Amino acid sequence: MKIVAVTACPSGVAHTYMAATALKKAAKANGAQIKIETQGALGIENEITEKEAREADAVILAIETAIAKPERFKNKPVIQVPVSEAIKDADAIIKKAMSLISK
Repeated sequence: MKIVAVTACPSGVAHTYMAATALKKAAKANGAQIKIETQGALGIENEITEKEAREADAVILAIETAIAKPERFKNKPVIQVPVSEAIKDADAIIKKAMSLISK
């Protein structure tokens, strides 16, 4: 199972990276592959390529601001949550993404 995620908060500093860390840990615990792009004060880091977006089974957007290049994820199952939810309950978000894949 391949999941891609973008995290972005309005200031693009701490919470963006906290959400990315939480999602990465939860994906590993649930046996899912994940690539996480952060969009923040330093710009886009660990950018998801068009190919990676195409090959993804599901997309998680843990965002509280507009993101660059959202068109990469059209025609994919997308879960959008606030950054704070990704920090607090990343496990539930990963499990929800995995349930979309198995349908």
